[in-house]
Amino acid sequence: MDKLLIGDFEGPLDLLLHLIKKSKMEIFDIEISEITNQYLKFIEEMNEMNLDIASEYLVMAAELIEMKSKKLLPVKDEEESELEEENPEEELKRRLLEYQKYKESTTEFRKLEENRNSYYTKAPESLKNYSFDTLENDGSVSVMDLLDAFQKLLERQNFNKPLNTKIARKELSVKERVVKIREILKEKKKVNFIELFDDFSKPYVVVTFLSVLEMAKNKEITLKQDNNFSDIYLERVD
Repeated sequence: MDKLLIGDFEGPLDLLLHLIKKSKMEIFDIEISEITNQYLKFIEEMNEMNLDIASEYLVMAAELIEMKSKKLLPVKDEEESELEEENPEEELKRRLLEYQKYKESTTEFRKLEENRNSYYTKAPESLKNYSFDTLENDGSVSVMDLLDAFQKLLERQNFNKPLNTKIARKELSVKERVVKIREILKEKKKVNFIELFDDFSKPYVVVTFLSVLEMAKNKEITLKQDNNFSDIYLERVD
């Protein structure tokens, strides 16, 4: 039977903890008689509302009634008491303490889960297609040279500073950007790498850079540089 049929409690121990806190008691100092009365009153109210009561709540009610009745019996001799099994009242306190620790840890894990949901990660992606051997064109420009030129471009445009972003109507894909670069190279055949960046929004810059890498990988263009640290040029491969 569903444990949540009685209010929002997850079981009899959860209900007992609520009653103990409500009475401003400590677990080690609970008054069995008082807490039993509160527990039975709660169960009775639920019964009057025609709510189904899980059997475990009734079992706990029976245990509490038994503990309360023992409190009313005459005190036994110390030797006779030592021969009895563990005091059920102490056992109940121990169970309550363990449940309280469990509940507190569950609450902490729930907070950690909520915090974790605020982070977004990207699945690992193989960079094999963009290895040095694949992207080197005619031995004159390496991928490191291209990355260096890209970094200088970002620094020049203060790209590393926070940007005011807005939702674009349509995302620019690498495929679309490759088509546009091909059109530029049909007119000029040779173009400065920097000249490709006529828009400095983050999506545009990233997609443009990836498009250059894609075209170099597919041998559509060659990357040339006259001297170290000088401008890099893209040339169409006929």
